[in-house]
Amino acid sequence: MFIATLIAADTLDAGEISAAADRVEVAGCAVAGSGWVEEGKAADILFGQAPDAARAALEGVFPSVDVVVQGLFARTKKLLVADMDSTMITVECIDELADYAGIRPQIAAVTDAAMRGELDFAEALRARVALLKGLDEAVIARCLAERVAIMPGARALVRTMRARGAHTVLVSGGFTRFADPVARDIGFHAAIANVLGVADGRLDGTVAHPIVDSHTKRQTLMANITARAIGEEATLAVGDGANDLAMIRAAGLGVAYHAKPIVAQAAAARIDYGDLSALLYAQGISRAHWEAG
Repeated sequence: MFIATLIAADTLDAGEISAAADRVEVAGCAVAGSGWVEEGKAADILFGQAPDAARAALEGVFPSVDVVVQGLFARTKKLLVADMDSTMITVECIDELADYAGIRPQIAAVTDAAMRGELDFAEALRARVALLKGLDEAVIARCLAERVAIMPGARALVRTMRARGAHTVLVSGGFTRFADPVARDIGFHAAIANVLGVADGRLDGTVAHPIVDSHTKRQTLMANITARAIGEEATLAVGDGANDLAMIRAAGLGVAYHAKPIVAQAAAARIDYGDLSALLYAQGISRAHWEAG
């Protein structure tokens, strides 16, 4: 059996659920029933076959409604591996550091190209970090305090999954100086990120090797599957950029979150309208059962 979850950024009504069920039936998916996850916010449609056809029949049809289609078995996930920049937080940290250095346009353009998959991630990261050489180390703490905001729904997602026994890992192509405190704030079990080089109180323009990249993110997912004896179908990966694609493709539920087109097109699910709490509704968990965010 399969399940399609409709998740409204605003509100969802019974008429939309009925219309969605009709579309799934017409697509040849053998609808078995429907019901609320949370009235007015999220609803499930249960069906027996052709999940790709169901997704095609539902995505983009209802205004401000995200759709997640997955197998009913292992709907509740036991492992979360998540990107940080523009996923668990609202900014790209390297672009914010560049702003303090007065070179945001140069660095942001490279960041955008790398996240679209147009540049090699590691090479692009080294080039951007080199441009930050000489920046006062104290700017990192200032940037963290002034610019870094937790993405809506992030704390609820991670803390609720953790309370239900899931293991949670933040894996970032950004930097430990941001990822470590962000992970603690949100509630992740662990964080993996790149290490900025610092000498005499200033950035030295280097990043330690090996660089945390797409391969690292996928390997983190796979290593945790093995170490924790978790079936792949019980895993969730979420990110927004091209360096998240490998882990998104490998996860039981790989989610493109407000993502670049290359990621949105390749992921098994997209969240385009809602915040990260949509991934709790996708697991069948209503707001009444969330941990405080």
